[in-house]
Amino acid sequence: MSLLFSPLKIKNIEVKNRIVVSPMCEYSAVDGFPNNWHLVHLGSRAVGGAGLIIFEATGVSPEARISVGDLGIWKDEHIEKFKEIVGFIHQNGSIAGIQLAHAGRKASFDIPWENPLQLDKANGGWDTLSASAEVFNPTDKIPIALDIEGIEKVKADFKAATVRAIKAGFKVIEIHAAHGYLQHQFLSPISNKRTDNYGGSFENRIRLLMETVEAVQEVWPVENPLFVRISATDWAEGGWSLEESIRLSALLKEKGVDVIDTSSGGLTLAQQIPLKPGYQVEFAAAIKKETAITTGAVGLITNAKQAEEILQNGQADLIFLAREFLRDPYFPLHAAFELDDDVKWPSQYERAKPRK
Repeated sequence: MSLLFSPLKIKNIEVKNRIVVSPMCEYSAVDGFPNNWHLVHLGSRAVGGAGLIIFEATGVSPEARISVGDLGIWKDEHIEKFKEIVGFIHQNGSIAGIQLAHAGRKASFDIPWENPLQLDKANGGWDTLSASAEVFNPTDKIPIALDIEGIEKVKADFKAATVRAIKAGFKVIEIHAAHGYLQHQFLSPISNKRTDNYGGSFENRIRLLMETVEAVQEVWPVENPLFVRISATDWAEGGWSLEESIRLSALLKEKGVDVIDTSSGGLTLAQQIPLKPGYQVEFAAAIKKETAITTGAVGLITNAKQAEEILQNGQADLIFLAREFLRDPYFPLHAAFELDDDVKWPSQYERAKPRK
């Protein structure tokens, strides 16, 4: 059997293969509620054989959403539909995870294919928050720099969202600290100009994330896996770096985090990203090598042989796929055929299974 289709045990769960559906915003929720679009979108990836399916960036509060169409888990009424979708995923042999997120200054947007701009309050938008009153895009509204009370609310919101995630049946939580969203805004000196205990030094800039992890761990079962997604570099001078990511990952491992989902970028328009197949894999490899933590690789990974090579080279332990899963919900079934692995197809589809 290939490494791609070998199981991986992380604490009390075992994913049947190393293929992960990466969180992908669908902009299809109303007031944070999941619906049948999410059931079919995510459920089809379970039918398609993914080992782990992580729900899109889910707002821990209304103001934490990137857009008005984002999923949310800030009230108990959200739980019922999440529970239905999670149940379907588990019934079909995959593990369901959720990415808990706060967009910070990159919040309050409209549905992207309808209007790519931030919304003002008169049109359904809301105040945005950040480490400092620094905009991402010159056309954006200036965010409110969080005071200590606001920081405490963020941590409390992540904790309360974790309780709801447990009630919905999720087996994995991922804290979103990448792509220029709130946690990343505190990490990077480009966006964090604070002079208090949450700004300046490396130790201060990582403080919000470390305290958020602690808040989540107060209620999240110790036997369940906890992931953190980071941007390993800002791809910009004076920004967050791979060296800092390695230091952070080592500290997160000590704190009990199980997996570093390793992405990059998203914090500044000054970023210079040399796009190529697997362009972020080297970051997952470096973090894995230096800290021995389990890592996930993501970014222009598009075929089975490429994914298998990453695993064979010891560069990562999990393969996160996003756009490739939008193109092909059944990527794992097709990948197994390509790699000569004999995996079980859903009974309903067995008669269509290709043979060599």
